[in-house]
Amino acid sequence: MSVLSSFVWSVADTLRGPYSEAEYGSVILPLTVLRRLECVMEPHREVMAEIVGKHEGEQQRRTHLKLRTRSDDSAGLSFWTTSNYTLKRALQDPDNLAPNLIDYVGGFSANLDVFKSFNFENIIRTLDTRDRLAQVTRHFEKIDMSPAAVSNADMGDLFENLIYRFAESANDGAGQFYTPRDVVRLLVDLIYDEDTDALRERGTVRSIYDPTVGTGGMLTVADEHLHDLNPGASTALFGQEINPRTYAICKADLLIKGQDPSNVRQGDTLVVDRFEDLRFDYVLSNPPFGTDWKAVESDVKNEHARGGQCRFAPGLPAVGDAAMLFLLHVASKMRDVDETGRGGKAGIVLNGSPLFNGGAGSGPSEIRGHMLENDLVEAIVALPNDMFYNTGIATYLWILSNAKSDERKGKIQLIDATGLGSKLRKSIGSKRVEVSEADRDRIVQAFAGTQAEDDNPDVPVKVFSNRDFAYWTITVERPLQLRFQCTPEAISAVAEHKKLGKVEGLVNALEAFGDEAYLNREKFNKAIGKHLGDHSVSLTTAQRKTLWQTIGVHDDTADYCRVATGKNKGEIEPDPALRDTENVPFGWGGRPKTHEALRETVQAYFDAEVKPHVDDAWIDWDKTKTGYEIPFTRHFYTYEPPRPLAEIDADLERVVGEIMGLLREVEA
Repeated sequence: MSVLSSFVWSVADTLRGPYSEAEYGSVILPLTVLRRLECVMEPHREVMAEIVGKHEGEQQRRTHLKLRTRSDDSAGLSFWTTSNYTLKRALQDPDNLAPNLIDYVGGFSANLDVFKSFNFENIIRTLDTRDRLAQVTRHFEKIDMSPAAVSNADMGDLFENLIYRFAESANDGAGQFYTPRDVVRLLVDLIYDEDTDALRERGTVRSIYDPTVGTGGMLTVADEHLHDLNPGASTALFGQEINPRTYAICKADLLIKGQDPSNVRQGDTLVVDRFEDLRFDYVLSNPPFGTDWKAVESDVKNEHARGGQCRFAPGLPAVGDAAMLFLLHVASKMRDVDETGRGGKAGIVLNGSPLFNGGAGSGPSEIRGHMLENDLVEAIVALPNDMFYNTGIATYLWILSNAKSDERKGKIQLIDATGLGSKLRKSIGSKRVEVSEADRDRIVQAFAGTQAEDDNPDVPVKVFSNRDFAYWTITVERPLQLRFQCTPEAISAVAEHKKLGKVEGLVNALEAFGDEAYLNREKFNKAIGKHLGDHSVSLTTAQRKTLWQTIGVHDDTADYCRVATGKNKGEIEPDPALRDTENVPFGWGGRPKTHEALRETVQAYFDAEVKPHVDDAWIDWDKTKTGYEIPFTRHFYTYEPPRPLAEIDADLERVVGEIMGLLREVEA
């Protein structure tokens, strides 16, 4: 594959000069697609011409062509061209090469509209104007891209490798459209694992969907793996893609496979779901890491506000990262559970932030709560670092299901595969590690619970109940106790205050008040009010409050401040400066892991963990929030004691000795 990719990309030598590096991909990608289509059509040209000549309607042509070109290895062609040109034939008339190629591309059937997304006619004219069209066409005409020479899977790899090179040369996000094949194969193995027996049954029909489809690499791997299990299986592949170039490649690729081209649609998945009424057997996705959703904020928030069964009803993450929006979308696209108990499964690649970002009551926490309370998360797998082309950060595979087996219901597997992976001989961008087939088998065995029992397993696994990740955040209040004294420092603070400093006569009146200390707010307010009145200084209610807040300082010996008016009159006021929060896990102290156990559990925790240390504290129950967090790394943390001091000293002495020896050599 690397040889073929290098050969295809070598046309860049021809483009160098009239084209900048950032423009290479716009030429190479559509010509690669065209050559692949040409090689696929080549053995069927006579049949194609016969059917085109005999039938006029698109549907009739498609039906007859598919039947006539079907074989054991192919579902048959569902596209054609009415043009007699090929790259070789177009080159035979060099003076009219550009119009010949435009006629060639323009003759493709209506379902093969991908060249419009490439703006290919303009590319041909530009190549001709820059005197490079003939050289580039001859280069591609020599490449054998027939299915016998390049399989569909290899072709998918080629497309993605070219996109990677294109993005890299343009200094763009090279890994944006490119999910490494080892990651895709692992994800597919995991979502198929429990369904393997069912997938081998006769008459198997499955739908597979990718909402961030790119060039279709995930769909290709999932489709081929399913047919490896069951050659007679029937699959329907669906995808949505925002980028016009990768959309065009994906659509052409699925057409070649005999899939329905209308199942690949262009658009931003977060703005509009092009398959709104459809649900799927399998959903796969690798959304872009760390992408904000500011550009589509109004659309997403409007959908969230509608509530109900809308995709984003459970909650919204921070605008800076759209990962959890894709997680919600993927979960919403799993097919409903039928009368046999079969539902949908999904796999999505995410970074670490969806596990823990956002506190109780925040959008991310609410989204995790939705996933956990509805028992949708089957497993989360931590991958080795440096697995992706555009990032070296920690990445995780989330495996979702809405129809868990009985032994998995209410539970989640956390699988730590960070210790696996093999170093690549040569890194590709940020990718320095790959998961081998043997490593993949180990991870799948860990997921299936079939790895050998061992104190130190290859892949550490821990199983938790959904509510193990739920907690309550409680607000602990302490009483407001203030001492009031008109010291020079306090008067200076009033003088410098933005609003109080403007009150005429206030500072002079305070200087005349004396420095008596008051440990009761009511007595101070009464005394200072009378004093200010005697000095003709009038304050509003808000200004009086600001005054005692500015002068008062905390004092444990002072009286409690109490609410003066309203329904809470006489109650102790909390001190905002001493306010604290505590996270109380569901089930603390052996109590039930239920929402109904809130009061019992929190009160017991408070009495045991808080009250002994701050006797006058209390819980503000109205501020209690439920949160959800999956602290993955904490559960697999292994303590490593520091090295003994004697060992460190010995190393230091050795190094100092080496340095002194080198210095003596220099002096000699």
